[in-house]
This record gives sequence, structure tokens and C-alpha cells, in this order.
Amino acid sequence: MEEVDVEPTTTLIPGVGLKQKHVGFEWGSGDILVYETNFKLQGAGSGGPGSPSVHVVRKDEDIYSPILRKLFNESHHIFVGLQNIKEDMPSKNKRPQFVSVSKNYRSVIRACMEELQQVAVSTRDKSLVAQYSNQVSILLAIELIWNLCEVLFIDATPAGILLLHLLDWVRLHKADVDEKVREVLQSESPTHHHAYWEVVISFVLQGRMDEARQILMKQANLQPASRPIYQLMDSLLQKMPIFNPGGTQTLTEFDVKWRHWHEECDRYLQDNSFASNCHLETICKILVGDEDTMLEHKELLGTWYHFLVSRLLFFHPTVKPSELHYYAQSSMDMFLDSRSAPEPLDSILLAAFEFDLHQVIKDCSIALNNWWFVAHLTDLLDHCKLLQSHNLHFGSNLREFLVLEYASGLFSHHSLWQLAVDYFDHCPEFGRVYLELQIERVPLETERKALKVLRICEQRQMNEQVRSICKIMAKRALSNNRLGSALSWSIRAKDAAFATLISERFLQDYCTRGSFSDLDLIDNLGPAMLLSDRLTFLGKYREFHRLYGEMRFTEAAKLLLSLMTAKIAPRSFWMTLLTDALPLLEQKEVIFSVDQTHELMFCLEELTSDNSETKPEWPAQDEDIESTKLELLRLALARNLAMAIVKEGTVEA
Repeated sequence: MEEVDVEPTTTLIPGVGLKQKHVGFEWGSGDILVYETNFKLQGAGSGGPGSPSVHVVRKDEDIYSPILRKLFNESHHIFVGLQNIKEDMPSKNKRPQFVSVSKNYRSVIRACMEELQQVAVSTRDKSLVAQYSNQVSILLAIELIWNLCEVLFIDATPAGILLLHLLDWVRLHKADVDEKVREVLQSESPTHHHAYWEVVISFVLQGRMDEARQILMKQANLQPASRPIYQLMDSLLQKMPIFNPGGTQTLTEFDVKWRHWHEECDRYLQDNSFASNCHLETICKILVGDEDTMLEHKELLGTWYHFLVSRLLFFHPTVKPSELHYYAQSSMDMFLDSRSAPEPLDSILLAAFEFDLHQVIKDCSIALNNWWFVAHLTDLLDHCKLLQSHNLHFGSNLREFLVLEYASGLFSHHSLWQLAVDYFDHCPEFGRVYLELQIERVPLETERKALKVLRICEQRQMNEQVRSICKIMAKRALSNNRLGSALSWSIRAKDAAFATLISERFLQDYCTRGSFSDLDLIDNLGPAMLLSDRLTFLGKYREFHRLYGEMRFTEAAKLLLSLMTAKIAPRSFWMTLLTDALPLLEQKEVIFSVDQTHELMFCLEELTSDNSETKPEWPAQDEDIESTKLELLRLALARNLAMAIVKEGTVEA
């Protein structure tokens, strides 16, 4: 695709630049933060301090519209369904599916358009009315372009059927005729209504001959003297051949029949058969394809493309797709004022009639204010194998580039970012890279949102992002003193260092309070406790308390001793473990064997010798407590040793 050859639009930011100061900015994922600095422009006079305001400039305001969000949500489901159409299916079976997908997209556009129109009517805020009206006009243009692309490219209708589809296209987008008909028919005297003949001619220009005949008959019934010429016109309208694609008639046979009818109309015109009624004569001139007469009714046609279709209807109904560009260009030249340049919409439609798909996409990208339309249309056209020859210089094809741009815009929204994930998934070349970069920018305000993001990353084996999210949530939970949540997140992150830190906090908490918090989590650590030595100790120490609570004293004693002898327990926690052993040493039944008691005594002596070498300066009261603990432990160990020796000696004897 060539470089954009139009100047980008200028966005005015209120208040910025008035004090001749430099402007600073910071790029965001979907917007820019703009602020005024304290630095003066070169040659500027003295100015006051910079503006305290920070302005948010969004490149796509539509994603914040509640009604248009429905468009994004609904079209997402259609997009995902389109990707699931099997590639190996025969193309003749795919085409009806692609046409159905296209119509689904258009129905979503129309639904949003109708809702916007209803809201615009009911609101009293003038600025909102203007905003809604602008959005409606954009959606109207989008649906108009999409419908034409559906006819010309997706359905790719041949000659004969092509004009029928173009007529449907014009009728759908020229709905004011039906409103005018209702106004005329509901009046007291429809035939005397000022818009009566406008309605008849509008019906004729749109090829709605049966409806035109019904309206004409009202006039014929009121004018018995003129009834013959009305009946003649009714006969011509009734006999006008319309190609039937489901019938047995070939296109050639239809063309012969149409030419005979055309010659008959021309003959009546030359005979001045309708000279007595200027309105019927005008209709007859239209039937023979008189371009000047059609152009005299520009206000009824409304647009050059309506003129094009009406012109083809009465001049060349068997037009081939390859001939459209000639008629389109000449119709636009004839209809538009030569002094005024075509609007962007005119250029886009003309490019479509010229079968220049890439020009259509390029012009739409420039003219429209977001990527929704070009991304979804290009994706559909790509599935129809209409864009394969066009690759971009930097590696990605046109379809992927536009889908990536659209999805990147969605990621700036607090809820629509979830839709963007599926769009990235269906961009095989750069989609994963974009997703990895964008998902790291999603703000994790709540654990629920973090779990959503985490699930997305885990499903796609994005291990680095999984670890990053878990670490962020673990640190946040720890700063809020939610130890259980912090430990859970650190385990998911497989972060041994952080799991060790949190385990230390659990143990400190236990020493302070005398009980564990988050017992369910600690009791069900399972293999996760092997992540770090400290976490293993925390899990085993909790298991010791559980065994003790269940009065399984022998197993509890064995586990307690193993925690100390295997050096799993931190040295700073040994005194707590030895203190925990006191109730077991004081039991009437001997719990610790002679060897186990010797090991406990060795641990106690090792601890006291270490403390004597690096003796901390305890307060007097704390030192007395520690001394009392040591005396009680030595006494209990000595008593248990004596009882164990007696018991084991008795057993041996």
C-alpha cells in the first residue's frame, strides 16, 4: 500500500499553546497524555507557569460509546465464527457462507444505527444529539460501502443478476421514498398532494413498477377522460421485463425481450402518445433511458450512484461487472457539479465500481475514524481469496496489519481488551508478539481481572507473562498483609525467593500470634511445598501441629525431630521447635527414644553455644524468660532420657 497522500487531521486541544510554551507528551496504548511544560518557545515573550492540566487525547473515541460497544461485541462473535470455516471446503460451498457472514455484519451495523437514531431522538442534550447523528451518518456510509462490496466482490454476481442486486442496494439506502409514500397516502386527497408525482417517478427510478402502477391507478380513476393514456402507461410498466435468475430464460433471451419493450416505449414517445400529460411523458422518457430527464430529477435520485443504477436499469440491464467502471465514472461526472470535488464516500464507491479493492481499503482507512470497518471487511475479503497478491513490505499481509491495528485499539478499553485476544490469536505472524506486549499493559485492578488475564496467558503457554502477573499480584497481596493470597500467587509464579519470603512472614506471624492464618492453603500445599526449603518447612511444621492436635504424639515427635536434624528448619526457629517439644517430653508415656532425646539435647547445646558466641543484647525480662526456657528444656530432656533408658532397658531385659 502506498504512503498516505493526505494530510492528517489536526486535533485542537483547548488551552494548550496559549502561553507560548513547549508541549510535552507521553504515549499510551490507545491515547496520548499532553501537557504544557515550563519551557518557552524560542523567541516567545515571557509567559506564566505551565498549565496544570493534563489532556488525554484518544485516537478512537468510538470504543467508549456504550451503543457502539455492542457493535464490537457482536462483530467479534461473527469474526471468530468466520475463522472456523474450514479451509479445505470447496469454494462453491464457501461462497454462500461468506455472503451469510457479510449479511450478519451488516445486520449488526443496522441494529446499532437504529439504536443510535432512537437515542438521538429521545435525548435533549444538543452536543449528544450531534454526536449520535455523526455516528449514524458514519454507520450509514459503512453499511453502504459494505453492501456494495458484498454485491461486487463477495457474492460476485454475474450480468443480469448484478443489476437486481444493485437495485436492492439503492432501495435499501434510499428509504425516504417510503416515508414520502406514507405521507401522500395518509393525506386527504393523495392525488392532489404536492409530492404525488415525485412518489410515482421515484418508484419508477428504483424499478418498483408494481407500486408505481398502484399509485398511478388512483389518478386514472379520478380522470375518466385520460384513462386510456394511464392504461397505456400501466401496460408499459407491467410489461417491463425483469430478469429472473431462477427461471428458464437465458440472459440473451431476456435481452431480446427487453429491447422489444424498449423499442415499444420509444415508439410511443415518438408518437407523442403521452403529450397530453407532461408527467406521464416524463415517465416514458425515463423508461427509454433519457439521461437528461433523469438528471432533471436529481433531488429524487439524491446521489450519483442512484443515477447510475437507474441509468443501467433503463439503458443496459445486462451490464457486466467489467463494464461497471465506465458507467460509474460517467454517471458521477454527469451528476456532480464539475466545480466541486467528490466527497471521500464518492471516491470509495467509485473505486469499488472500478474493482480496485486496495484503493477502497486505503480510502476507508483514511476517511473513517477507527479500524473496525477495514479490519473486518479485509478479513472477509481475504477469506474469499481476493487479497492474496498484496503483501506489505514489512512482512505482514494487509489483512493481518489491519486486524492487529484494530485489536491494539481495543486493548486500551477496560473491558473490550478481552475481545482483542481472539483477534491476535488469528494473526499467525505477529499476533502472539502483539498479545505478549499488550497484555502486560492491562491494569490488574482486582484479583478477578488478574485471574482472567492469567487464564489467557496460561492457555497460550505465555510463561513469562504468567510469572510477571503472579509476581505483581503476590507483591500487592503481601503489601496488604494478605499472606495467604501472596503465597498462592508466588506458588503460581514458581518464584522460590518470594515464596521463601512469604513463608518467613507466616512463621513470624505464628511466633507473634501463636497460631497460623490461612490454614486451608497451608494444609493443602501438596507438591507445591517443594518450591523452597522454607515453604517445605512451613508445610511440615503445620503438619506437626495437625498431628499433635490429633494426639498422634509419636508421629509428631518424629516429624519435629526430622525438621531440626535435616536442617530444614531455620536456626532462628529452633528454640520454638524445642519449646514445642516440651509438652511431648512431659507426657506420662515416653514419646522420644534415647537416641531421639540425645539428638534433641545436641540441638539444644548447639543452639546455646551459637547464642553464647553471638549473644544478642536481650532486655532483662526477655533474658530471664529465655533462661527459664533453657532450664525447663534441660530438665525435661534429662527426665525423658532417664525414663527412656529405663523403658528401653526393661524391654531388652
